[in-house]
Amino acid sequence: MRRYYLLISVVLLGFNIQAQINNDYFKKLNSETVLSTDLVTWRQVGPGMSGYCEEFWCHPTNENVMFMSPDMFNTYGSWDAGKTWHTVKNPDGDGKDLARVRKFMFSYQKPNFGFAITGGGQLFKTQDTGKTWTFVRKFKGRSAEIMVDPSNDKVWYVGQGDFWNVKANHRHKDGQSRKFKNEGVYRSVDSGKTWELFKIGEFKNLDVGRIVVNPNNSKIVIAITNQGVFRSEDKGRTWKPSGDGLEVNRPRDLDFYYNKKTKEFILYLVDQTAFIPNGKTLTTKGGVYKSSDSGKTWQNITGNLPVDLSKITSKALQNRYWKAVAFWFQKSVAEVKAKYPKYPTQVLDVWHRIQVNPKNKNDIYLSHNTKHDKSFLTGDAWKTSDGGKTWIAVARTGKYWIDNTDKAYWESRNNPTNTNTFFSHLQPEMDRREDVWGNRFLEINTNGTVYICLDQQVLQSKNGGETWQQIDDNETALNSKHWIGKGDSNLPGRYMLLETGIKNRYLLGSGEHGLWQTAPLGNYPDKMAVAVEQIEGQIHHGGAHSTGPIAVHPKDPSKIYFLPYRQNHRGKLRRSLDGGKTWESIATIFAADTPMHERLVFMNSLIFDPVNTKNMYFCATKTPISQVAGPYAKTLTKGEFGFCRSFDEGHTWQLSNKGFHEGASVRRVVLDPDNPEILYAAVNDDNGGLFKSTNKGGDWKEVKIPSEIKNVTNIFIDRNNKYMYLSAGNENATDTGSGVWLSKNKGKSWERIFKLPYVWQCETSPLNPDILIVSAPLPHRAKNAKAKLNPGVYISMNGGNTWNKVNIGLGQHDRVVDVKPDPYRQDVFWASQKGSGWAIGYLKGTTKGWYKQ
Repeated sequence: MRRYYLLISVVLLGFNIQAQINNDYFKKLNSETVLSTDLVTWRQVGPGMSGYCEEFWCHPTNENVMFMSPDMFNTYGSWDAGKTWHTVKNPDGDGKDLARVRKFMFSYQKPNFGFAITGGGQLFKTQDTGKTWTFVRKFKGRSAEIMVDPSNDKVWYVGQGDFWNVKANHRHKDGQSRKFKNEGVYRSVDSGKTWELFKIGEFKNLDVGRIVVNPNNSKIVIAITNQGVFRSEDKGRTWKPSGDGLEVNRPRDLDFYYNKKTKEFILYLVDQTAFIPNGKTLTTKGGVYKSSDSGKTWQNITGNLPVDLSKITSKALQNRYWKAVAFWFQKSVAEVKAKYPKYPTQVLDVWHRIQVNPKNKNDIYLSHNTKHDKSFLTGDAWKTSDGGKTWIAVARTGKYWIDNTDKAYWESRNNPTNTNTFFSHLQPEMDRREDVWGNRFLEINTNGTVYICLDQQVLQSKNGGETWQQIDDNETALNSKHWIGKGDSNLPGRYMLLETGIKNRYLLGSGEHGLWQTAPLGNYPDKMAVAVEQIEGQIHHGGAHSTGPIAVHPKDPSKIYFLPYRQNHRGKLRRSLDGGKTWESIATIFAADTPMHERLVFMNSLIFDPVNTKNMYFCATKTPISQVAGPYAKTLTKGEFGFCRSFDEGHTWQLSNKGFHEGASVRRVVLDPDNPEILYAAVNDDNGGLFKSTNKGGDWKEVKIPSEIKNVTNIFIDRNNKYMYLSAGNENATDTGSGVWLSKNKGKSWERIFKLPYVWQCETSPLNPDILIVSAPLPHRAKNAKAKLNPGVYISMNGGNTWNKVNIGLGQHDRVVDVKPDPYRQDVFWASQKGSGWAIGYLKGTTKGWYKQ
C-alpha cells in the first residue's frame, strides 16, 4: 500500500512540474491541437463488436493484417490475425476521421503503404500498415471503392457512388432507391498526390462497386457499376460496356482469382436477381458468373443455386420472399401475392457478396443480407467447392436448422442440416430465432480463412465453412460466460454504476445489448483486463436490450433497477430482486404508438434517497445530447418530459416540474450529500440553468450562476468537501460560459476551472477530491473550426489547477458519454463511449490489474 501511494505522489509531483511550463494551457487548447499525454492510457472493456459491421478487409499480401469499420463510426485494425484489435483513429483529432470507411487497400510492392476511402469521399493515407493515417483530400459526392494497380503502386483508382449502402440503396425493377451525382472513376498515377476523373458513359447517377486491375496487363481495368459491367483497355481513361453473357448485367459484387505461377486470372461476379413473371408464379434471372478473358465475356456458373420454394415451410422465410418480390416490382405484398400466388420451384435469392479462395479457384462463397437487403433465403453464407456446379448453405444458425425444418429437402440437395456457427453472449438469442440476422460482409484472407458478420458478431472459418467461430471475445474459462473483448467493440456504451453495494461488481449499461456486470478473471493470464457478464438482454428471452440509467437499492444490493429507452420494455422501470438473475417491469412510465425499435424517451439520473429508500427520482430529458441518434417517437401516449419522482420504490410516478420554465430540458439530477431532501437539476436547453429543490423535487427554484452560462449539461457534488461542479456548453459552441465551473460554497459563488466549448460531465474521485475527470465532446455543429479542437477526456490530479488530455486508447474520444474515477483505486478511471463500448484507464506506472482492489 505504501508503494501505491508513493506512485500517486510521484505522478502528482511530475504533473505539477509540467503544469508550470504550460501557463497558457486553455489558450492553446482553444487555438491549436494539443497532444494527449500518457498520464492515463485506456483499454477497451466489454463485449467485442456487438453492433453492425458492413465493412471488413484483409490485407492483400499479409494474412495477419485486417481492418473493420463498423456502423457506429469507429474503425479498428488488427496486426495479429484478429487476436487483438486497436483503434486507428487519431487520438488528438476531431474524432470524425476514418468514419464509415468503405475500403482499405495496400500496395503489393510496399505492404506498409496504403489508402482508405470513406463513404463521404475522404481519402486517408498510411505508411505504417494502417497504424496511423493522414488525411489527403476529399472527393466530390459519395465514394465506394479504392483499388491499386497490383504491378505498380503509383497507380490508384477511386470509384464514385453509394454502391455499398446496404441499409438504404436497394435495387428494384426500374432502378434503385438512392441516386447521387456521380460520374466515374478517379485515377492517380503519382501515388495519390494528384487525381483525375474519367467518366464512365454519360451517366449522372453512377455507382461504382468494385474495380479490378488485370495483374497480367495493367492497361485492362474492370469495373462493376449500377449501370452494368465496364472495361477499360487504357488504364481507366475510356470505358466500354462489357456485360456479354450476363442475364441482368446489374452486378452486385466482383472478385478475382490469380495464380502467380501460371498467370491464370479469373473474374467472379454475382449479378442482381431479377424476378420475371411466369403465369401464376415467377422465375428469376441473375446468378453467378466467371470470366476468363478479363471481363470480355461471362459464363454462367450458377449451377444448382436456385431453390425450390414450394418445399420450404418456414412462414418467416415465405414472408421475406413476398416482401422481396413486392419491392422488386414496387407493389404491395397483397398485390404480388394475388398476381403470382404459386411459389417458384427454381428461385434465386438476392445475393450481394462474392469471394473466391485465393488458394483454390473452385472454392467460391456467396452471402446475402436477409435483414436489410430484400433477400429471403436461409443460410447466411453459401459455397461451391466445384466451381459452381453445386452449392450448399455453409453458415447455418438458429431455430430453423435446430428444429430440422425442411430437413428432407435440404438433404436432397446434399446440404448439411446441423447448426455450425458459434457466438459469445449472443448465442441464446441466435438459437431462439430463425436466421434472419443478415450477413453483413464476406471476406477471405490470403491463406483462405473466411470472415462473415452475422447479426452483431464477426465469425471466421478456417476449415472451408464447416464451422464458424466468433472472433470478438475471449472467454475467461469454458462456459463461464465471462467475456473479455478483443478491442473491436461497436457497442453503444451508456451509463456506468460503479458503487453498487458489492465492491467488485460494477454495472455497465449499453444500447442493444442490455446490462452487464464486471466478473472475476479467474485464471485468465492478462490481469490488467476486465471481464464482464451479461445479466439482462440477449441472455433472457424477451429481455430489455437498451438500458438507460441504473440504480441499486441503498440497503439491499440484490435489488437492481434501470430504465430502458428503446426496444423491449422501453419506457418501463425494470427491477431484479436477485442480483440480475431474473427481471420484471414494475411500472410503465412512457409509451408511444411507434415501432419498438424507435427511441422513446432518454432518461437520466435514476437515484434513490439513501435515507428514505421508498423515494426514487429520475429526469426525462427533452433535448438529449449524448445519446445515439434517432429515429425517435415524436408523440408520447403516456408520460411527459421533466423531473419524475416516486414514493413507493418505483411502482408509481408523478411529474414534478413546478418552477422550471416551459420546455425545460432536465438532463441531470443529484442529491445533496448532506440532505437527500435537497436536489439539484441541470437544465441544458438554451434557456437552461441550475435549479434547486428543498422538498424532494416538489418545486424548483433557479440557482444564481454566472450569466454567461447558457446550457448546463451536468451537476456533480463531491461527497467529501461538498464542492459543486457545473458543466456547460452546446453542440454549436455558442455558449460563452461553456466549460466546468466550481463552487466551494454551495452555489453562492463560482469560478471557471476548465474551458472548452462543450463539456458533458465533470466528476471527482470518491477517495480524493483533488482528482477530477472531464468529458469534452466534439461540438460537431460549430461553424468555427477552432471550436472543434481537442475533444476528449481530461484529468486533473490537483483539484483543477492543471489538466492532462488523456485520449490514448479510446475508440471514440469525441463522444464519451460517461466518465468516472474508480471508487476504490486512485490510479484507475472508467469511460463509456457512444459506439465503442466501455474503457478502463490506468494511471502511468500502474502494474496492478483493476480486479485486485
